[in-house]
Amino acid sequence: MIQPIYLYGSEVLRKKAEPADPTEKEKIKALVQDLWDTLAKADGCGLAAPQIGVSLRVVVVDGTVLEDTYDYLKDFRRTLVNPEIIEESTEKSTYSEGCLSVPGIYCDVVRPKRITVRYLDGDLLPREEVFDNFAARMVQHEMSHLDGVLFTDLVPPIRKKMISGKLQNILRGKAHPHYNTKLK
Repeated sequence: MIQPIYLYGSEVLRKKAEPADPTEKEKIKALVQDLWDTLAKADGCGLAAPQIGVSLRVVVVDGTVLEDTYDYLKDFRRTLVNPEIIEESTEKSTYSEGCLSVPGIYCDVVRPKRITVRYLDGDLLPREEVFDNFAARMVQHEMSHLDGVLFTDLVPPIRKKMISGKLQNILRGKAHPHYNTKLK
């Protein structure tokens, strides 16, 4: 079911999410379906459970929406339950990120170029996978949400100052994306 996406200023986006209980299979599968449905409606490439108001460590990423730009993302769709980064490269990359919870704002963010992640997939089976380039960025961006971190927290102070007016507008309810949102 399509859920509203919580916007910048919502408390749930600042909490460290709790691990999902793998024994609650039906609850997790329903949450994952809500994430995929909501992501499809919002035309994004990733979504974390806190962004729909559920403080659990579950994310979905869909690189297929970017396959025209990055052909290696042609079949890249992942559900990650209780993901943890177990290794990251020292090599970094910079990319302009945006977020469905922070509509209309884009900033360059530096992140590791490659990561290794241990997680449970959509069937709650254990996986370990290496992600690199834009796949790594999408996964890291969504995983940051699980720790209450937004991409705007990762930019230099001068850039934060430059976007502060736009962030205030979101807090004042002046953001009007094409998808259903909530500020709480």
